[in-house]
Amino acid sequence: MELSELTRQLIDIESITGNEKNVAVFVRDHLAKLGAQVELEEAEPGRPNVFASWGKPDVVLSTHLDTVPPFFPSREDEQFIYGRGACDAKGILAAQVEAACRLHAEGVRDVGLLFLVGEERNSAGAMAANRKPRGSRYLINGEPTENKLAIGTKGVLRLEMEAKGRMAHSAYPELGESATEKLVEALYRLRAMSLPEDALLGRTTYNIGILQGGIAPNVIPDSARAEVMYRLVGPGDELQQAVERVVGTLVTVKKVLEIPPVKLGRIDGLETVVVAFSTDIPALSNWGQPFLLGPGSVRVAHTDHERIPKAELVQAVEIYVKMVKNLKKGTG
Repeated sequence: MELSELTRQLIDIESITGNEKNVAVFVRDHLAKLGAQVELEEAEPGRPNVFASWGKPDVVLSTHLDTVPPFFPSREDEQFIYGRGACDAKGILAAQVEAACRLHAEGVRDVGLLFLVGEERNSAGAMAANRKPRGSRYLINGEPTENKLAIGTKGVLRLEMEAKGRMAHSAYPELGESATEKLVEALYRLRAMSLPEDALLGRTTYNIGILQGGIAPNVIPDSARAEVMYRLVGPGDELQQAVERVVGTLVTVKKVLEIPPVKLGRIDGLETVVVAFSTDIPALSNWGQPFLLGPGSVRVAHTDHERIPKAELVQAVEIYVKMVKNLKKGTG
């Protein structure tokens, strides 16, 4: 199957996080036709990872099956393939499949593919896979880096903040206590915080992604919550403690997710980059020394115009093939 065709077929199977089974089954069947030994292993009920191998892999290519919402199908023009997951990460998955097939055809043995559920939410698939490593020495993880080798990735700290108040009729606000006002004040304080910086990874950033509170405009709200995501360049616990000091008693702070920042190695001949997003790599520590590279730009991932350049897809196949060969020779 031609590379662009496979990319489009993958995109057209909706696999928003939690609904990855159909695309996993498609990938399993496709790889089985190509002569791989293929297994589906459930990370959670109804949510299988895919592991494929030719021999006993010492190098594994990996990316994720899930996408963010909303789903929209594929289309293409002369330069790009569009659709949900085009660059994050179904085009990458197609390039890795093509690279593995190329290696097999050239007589390169002991190569594997690992495709995971849940990367966009909590790395559930990676954590499940890490409990059953296959003895690989190297892991090449795929995320959209414009085919540059990422030598550093920021981490993630996701915090839930909840304020409590006392409900009352809004005509008599003195009888109530607004949870929303407490939450707003806490979030205002966060904006004034000095955030950590790192010489390689840059500065910590944050996003207030979810705001919820109240039941009606004429009711003093007795509860309100927000979810805030920080892009870490250092220890998450230290940042959480600083947040808790800043917000004081206005809200309670609960950690929802933490993924540590990662600094990665270099490979001669590959242009390097530092990326601000996080990956499954911290949850795949038992799969060997990690590297991070993939076609496409993260700047169009998660957007309504997500796309991947066809030329980068083709280039990625060549890069993956070369990386695997060099790592097997010990010259990476």
